[in-house]
Amino acid sequence: MSDVEVVDAMERLAYFAVTEGFDLGTVFIEEVHTSPAAFEALIAAVDRYEVTAVVLPSMLHFAVLGAPVSIKTHFEHLTGARVLVANIPSPRSEHPSA
Repeated sequence: MSDVEVVDAMERLAYFAVTEGFDLGTVFIEEVHTSPAAFEALIAAVDRYEVTAVVLPSMLHFAVLGAPVSIKTHFEHLTGARVLVANIPSPRSEHPSA
């Protein structure tokens, strides 16, 4: 992802959290050269803080780890947390002049 895409994804996650009544916690970004370090840190954080839901900008964000649906199923089984997808545009795309 480019820096612009990362910023857009972060904005979408924050907007989704506010819209759906969630608190946005740590955002984990998986790097190809350190994979699966962020995924493992996410699992540890979910367990440590008893997180009930994790939000992805899209299911493709699991693709660096393997088949996204399989990773989602594995993650939910392992942690008990639901994986949600922020299927909403960023606030910027709704207000282009902002």
